[in-house]
Amino acid sequence: MTIGAMTPTTASWGKRDDMIVRANQPYNAEPPPAVLADSALTPIDAFYARNHGSFPDTAPQDWQLTVNGQVERPLTVTYEQLTTEFDQHDVVATLACAGNRRAEMLRVRPIPGKEPWAHGAISTAEWRGARLTDVLAAAGAQHYDGLHVAFQALDIAEEAKPLQPYGSSIPLSKAMSPEVLLAWRMNSEPLPRTHGGPVRVVVPGYIGARSVKWISDITVQSGPSENYFQSRDYRILPADADPEAVAAGEGIALSSVALNCDILDPTDDDRVPRGQLTIRGYGIAGDGRSVERVDVSLDEGLTWRQADLHPAPGRWSWRPWSLVVDVAPGPLHITARAWDETGAAQPEWPASLWNPRGYGNNAWARVALSVI
Repeated sequence: MTIGAMTPTTASWGKRDDMIVRANQPYNAEPPPAVLADSALTPIDAFYARNHGSFPDTAPQDWQLTVNGQVERPLTVTYEQLTTEFDQHDVVATLACAGNRRAEMLRVRPIPGKEPWAHGAISTAEWRGARLTDVLAAAGAQHYDGLHVAFQALDIAEEAKPLQPYGSSIPLSKAMSPEVLLAWRMNSEPLPRTHGGPVRVVVPGYIGARSVKWISDITVQSGPSENYFQSRDYRILPADADPEAVAAGEGIALSSVALNCDILDPTDDDRVPRGQLTIRGYGIAGDGRSVERVDVSLDEGLTWRQADLHPAPGRWSWRPWSLVVDVAPGPLHITARAWDETGAAQPEWPASLWNPRGYGNNAWARVALSVI
């Protein structure tokens, strides 16, 4: 295994030329939002990229996974064993960066050192792999209350303090759920190096940070991972906290994706012709719940109309929606909000959600544009 020394670029990683690059090293990029609205499954070349270090370069024949900790039979699994000796399963799942829509929080207060993700740090794919629960069963994982499953990756995260490989963990109860995969295919293609190939974890319903790419080690243990990204980074801190001074474990660890929706097309600062306008977006509900309604307003929330909900491509994915309206010349403000199957709705403003790392913005979606 070697770490690529080249500086990643959109072209070098097989991405669209119009990707919005937030950083080149490590490579972080999102597609234009209208691209996400074009299909329920996101093409690989448009799937967002969120990384913390250079991409490992491991050939499938050289890859192996170690499973240890509170297990009866510690395992070392090769790529061939994983892909031939375990049952294969397909899951359509949406992955969303915890910082998606952070740009709206940045309008409230600065958030130094974090990418200004707009609408595109979210994407949906069909993943194929072995169920994590089957691999854990092969190792004889213990089933005590309070156990967690920790993941360690091959990429070195230079922003971590101290320097360390990327890592994360999920409760054993989630790890044993049938939707959680060790995936080696994405949209019917071998999992690209750019997205964690040859094998990554896919944890549907959880923030993307828990779907660890380039997985190398799995440990069943009595508490959450002590890795920087589990114990310090991906956490909701109090608004007055200093993120550089907080202790490990402080704040709320992020797990399930919050109920959310967004407007993908048209988007901010677009200029659209008068007459009929088709508004498109998505709604998503956390950890397997369903989106049951999306409301759209053209007068900043004074009146609302219901959008047309389209079939979700899977239980663990977003649900596309659309609405056709007539628009006249002048400024246009579009607002959208979602409701899930429990009757829960989104908060109204990002100011009420602001936190020092800019995570978890699920306020009402808003875009401002012009009709000509």
